[in-house]
Amino acid sequence: MGELQEILEQAVRGYAGKGLNGVSYFVQSDDKIVMSVLAVAKARDAHIADASIIARLAGDCIIVEQDKTNKPLVDALVQAGVPRAKIILAYAGETLETA
Repeated sequence: MGELQEILEQAVRGYAGKGLNGVSYFVQSDDKIVMSVLAVAKARDAHIADASIIARLAGDCIIVEQDKTNKPLVDALVQAGVPRAKIILAYAGETLETA
């Protein structure tokens, strides 16, 4: 799982940083299985806080639970060398059984 974890971490970290109206933070669980990007922003007078990406490792697969980005995480992972068959887009209805 080491290499897959490193690829996922690097890819998810790439979505964190300063934005136009706020900041996005890379967050991961202590066991480095679940990774996310949390966005905190201000739009007009509204305060917004949301997870733009939530992904986790499950054996030799990556499960993307949520992706609200305009550059899908799945594309970054495939570009980094993860076979598409090892990426489950749970937010799109995919499951381990349908992969």
